[in-house]
Amino acid sequence: MPIVICKNCKKEFYAKPSHLARGWSKCCSVECRTVIQKKGKFEHCEVCGKEIWKMPKELKNSKSGKFFCNKSCQSKWRNTIYSGPKHKLWKGGLNVYRDILKKSGQKQICAKCGIQDKRILLVHHKDVNRKNNDIENLVWLCWNCHHLVHIHNIKI
Repeated sequence: MPIVICKNCKKEFYAKPSHLARGWSKCCSVECRTVIQKKGKFEHCEVCGKEIWKMPKELKNSKSGKFFCNKSCQSKWRNTIYSGPKHKLWKGGLNVYRDILKKSGQKQICAKCGIQDKRILLVHHKDVNRKNNDIENLVWLCWNCHHLVHIHNIKI
């Protein structure tokens, strides 16, 4: 009647001789066996600090060495690191005028015809200088009115 000590909780338990012959019966229960089989470790989410379990493959394959609890936290971190001049497609800030106009609080309505469909609205530079991104120089125009202003020199 073999009595064995559990590798996890150190409790004594009976093990069948046939199981011992095969190398089994190292743990007293399924719960203890599950704990013993875990190979990863707990890490903290880089953004929110939540504790998360990561497997050895995930620990090894992390390029940044940082870990996240979900895609939302990963995107928040990535947007702080790889935005603006640090982004590989950065073109010197020439194309930020749309965001500037959105953040200014100006309603997205065509200044010429009054269309409110956001899908067809463009940002127009009044002085035609794309580097001058002052709010006073920017105005919303629909595609049609933008074409009329640039091609047919119609005033806003």
